[in-house]
Amino acid sequence: MSAPSPAPQHQAKVSEREARQVAEAAREQDWRKPSFAKELFLGRFRIDLIHPHPLPADEDAQRGEEFLAKLRDFCETEIDSARIEREARIPDETINGLKELGALGMKIDTKYGGLGLTQVYYNKSLALVGSASPALGALLSAHQSIGVPQPLKLFGTQEQRDEFLPRCARTDISAFLLTEPDVGSDPARLATTAVPDGDDYVLDGVKLWTTNGVVADLLVVMARVPRSEGHKGGITAFVVEAAAEGITVENRNAFMGLRGLENGVTRFHQVRVPAANRIGPEGAGLKIALTTLNTGRLSLPAMCVGAGKWCLKIAREWSAEREQWGKPVAFHEAVGAKISFIAATTFALEAVVDLSSQMADEDRNDIRIEAALAKLYGSEMGCLMADELVQIRGGRGFETAESLAARGERAVPAEQVLRDLRINRIFEGSTEIMHLLIAREAVDAHLSVAGDLIDPDKSLTDKAKAGAKAGGFYARWLPKLVAGPGQLPRSYAEFHPAGHPDLSTHLRYVERSARKLARSTFYAMSRWQGRMETKQGFLGRIVDIGAELFAMSAACVRAELLRTTEGYGREAYQLADAFCRQARIRADELFDRLWTNTDDLDRKVVKGVLGGAYTWLEQGVVDPSGEGPWIADATPGPSKRENVHRPVR
Repeated sequence: MSAPSPAPQHQAKVSEREARQVAEAAREQDWRKPSFAKELFLGRFRIDLIHPHPLPADEDAQRGEEFLAKLRDFCETEIDSARIEREARIPDETINGLKELGALGMKIDTKYGGLGLTQVYYNKSLALVGSASPALGALLSAHQSIGVPQPLKLFGTQEQRDEFLPRCARTDISAFLLTEPDVGSDPARLATTAVPDGDDYVLDGVKLWTTNGVVADLLVVMARVPRSEGHKGGITAFVVEAAAEGITVENRNAFMGLRGLENGVTRFHQVRVPAANRIGPEGAGLKIALTTLNTGRLSLPAMCVGAGKWCLKIAREWSAEREQWGKPVAFHEAVGAKISFIAATTFALEAVVDLSSQMADEDRNDIRIEAALAKLYGSEMGCLMADELVQIRGGRGFETAESLAARGERAVPAEQVLRDLRINRIFEGSTEIMHLLIAREAVDAHLSVAGDLIDPDKSLTDKAKAGAKAGGFYARWLPKLVAGPGQLPRSYAEFHPAGHPDLSTHLRYVERSARKLARSTFYAMSRWQGRMETKQGFLGRIVDIGAELFAMSAACVRAELLRTTEGYGREAYQLADAFCRQARIRADELFDRLWTNTDDLDRKVVKGVLGGAYTWLEQGVVDPSGEGPWIADATPGPSKRENVHRPVR
């Protein structure tokens, strides 16, 4: 049977409202389990949801620690990070060694040949591998966090799991293909099509930034199924064999960091995919992607934790060795403040990742906001810590490890870590998109009771019903924001044990600030109503305050756990205290900027820039950019380029 001709690729014009409707339809609509972060944004400090700190089962911990020991030995003896950076490629023998170790199957159940690690130990493993080579960490993360294993675990049929998971556990590398040359965080404009044809679908389109795509054996592909008789249509997920006829990897992309990343451009031309390889029903692709990312996002902050630990080690060793004006640079306050920031932030970030991961393992809390906050906070703080390390190292921080070694000094890749970490603010949802995603979840309770009031498409009757519903909700909710335990001096007293810094004062601050945050959100919704979604600066600050409060809570709870289980509880309390004091300064500033900012003026300047009012300011320079379109042509059709796909064997 001949395949249908692909539809011509003309990017459909999608209104902002239509785009939002597509994104909204893909959200998980219900909250079936409690969420600490959701409650925090509503002004309710539910410390009972995270304290006492949850712990892994003894059997899970033993299995995880045993694998970590093997992985550490492999990282120390078999991974040549300098070679990966120099050659901009991960050696096949390194990848094969990880396969033999079982690292491809860390999150895959043992019945499919995987290691069956918990989320906690999976993230610890990624932090370890990522410290040896961030490119390897990205390969393993993309394979298991967003590649074939996780979607099949959550949404696949038993037949799909039986067929594909054993391959993913030991031999086959997987990739996730969503982004297109002209489609980033706006999936409503997705252009790759999957046209039903008998028992198959026929894929046509081009995917960009396909992490692992250059070496992948299996792909998760998001494509639009056209609506037709017997077909609901919509964005749909498929498992696709990377070696299938009609698939061409047209380019291996190169980046400022992660030089070994196997990331490319993949073209599909009349690629036949069995209907049995469809994951879930038609139209469920975005929901599958977002649900997969609920825990998948934790892999990035986990590797930021690893980077923070390494930055702390280098900062400690270098700052004790390097002397200026008669004493180690660490004891000069300007440098010491940076070291304190790195130490305290690493402690807090590990607390956030471990707490979120353990809650994911227990599956008694909904952690979609916690995981998103961890990704947002970890990626931002990871970059700041790496930047501070470069500053502490001075000129040596800007110099490459290879150059340092060539002139006889220790090859410390500080500048490489800064370059490698920078992508985390873009990967798996940019900081700006994460702000919007988290903000949407944070105001979900408000929209569920008052959404029709601010919806211009709703009738007066609907608005009247919504008004009555909202009135009842706010009559019960608003009075609870006036006072709380944060105003009582003896609240959370267990966090002030004798001889330790007082963390109870920070938890009282979190409780008071959560109520203040909720009041601020309510006031903003009352003030801007339907225009609230356009106030991205305000929403971003709301989310950033929530991130600081979540991190403070996690840091305090972790310090108390370490006080009762480890021999360095006092030191943990000191780090938590330092972090909370630093975080409170940042949160207070963000609160001030909710209402005192340049958002309105910034919008005027942007209009002027795009309208050409300031082109005179651009004079006096030359533009070294090359020629070519801003966005490459992605018209469907046969490939005209060499296939650079190279599966690792």
